[in-house]
Amino acid sequence: MKVAVLGLGIMGSGMARQLLAAGFEVAVWNRSADKAQPLADEGARIAASPADAGNGAAIVIAMLADDAVSRAVWTGEDGALAAMHEGAIALDSSTLTGGWVTELAALAEARGVRFLEAPVTGSRDQAAQGALRFLVGGAADVLEAARPVLDAMGSATVHLGPVGSGATVKLANNFLCGVQAASLAEALALFEKRGLNVEQAVSVLTEGAPASPLLKAVSRRMLDRAYDPHFFVPLMAKDLSYAGQALAEAGVPSAIAEAARKRFLDAAAAGHGEQDIASIIEPLR
Repeated sequence: MKVAVLGLGIMGSGMARQLLAAGFEVAVWNRSADKAQPLADEGARIAASPADAGNGAAIVIAMLADDAVSRAVWTGEDGALAAMHEGAIALDSSTLTGGWVTELAALAEARGVRFLEAPVTGSRDQAAQGALRFLVGGAADVLEAARPVLDAMGSATVHLGPVGSGATVKLANNFLCGVQAASLAEALALFEKRGLNVEQAVSVLTEGAPASPLLKAVSRRMLDRAYDPHFFVPLMAKDLSYAGQALAEAGVPSAIAEAARKRFLDAAAAGHGEQDIASIIEPLR
């Protein structure tokens, strides 16, 4: 089966490698072509454009930064959607707004292209290990057609309902993650400024009621000042913006989302935009 992957950042590159390892014929495209070369060395075809990648592919997967980039890559000049064959599947795993996902699904349907949204939980390590969880919105028969590809990249697939369902749950997931990371940064900064044994104080959090997989992992990176990116700071700021928008549209305006987003914006402004979300503690130190 021919599969295309659009976007070769931390997540997309790991996903493409899993597809190659599973024996799929993979075309890859990225705005900066240097990120594609390592995958070409592993057997992928480097496409000249999204349209080139999508032409002849049974499934085209996008893992892109935001709504604007997704729109350009799918529907802009040399966009993938116009080049895809009737009956092919457009699958977007980016973290997007429900409004754009719904519009994209309609644009695909108008061209005879089937559509699934499949944002993920998990980050760099899960993508590299083929252990992502896909949050799918779309028709059940399209999901079944795409399942071999999803199974190659992930350890679980959750069919949440129609298009838009995946975006809703993904934004809620990242809303909670972003709020946890922001509150953790503030708590750890408090420990440091009070002169506590910080390792000991943090162990109370990681072994007690506040503990979560994210709190345990991110607290360790904050303590070690280990900011090799698993999840870039500006992308979490974007996700919190989208989550706040979704909450407001549902009649649940969130001051919490905006407060947490400010921590990520402050960190990006302080020079941590290319670092992991754990680096949001640095402006507080």
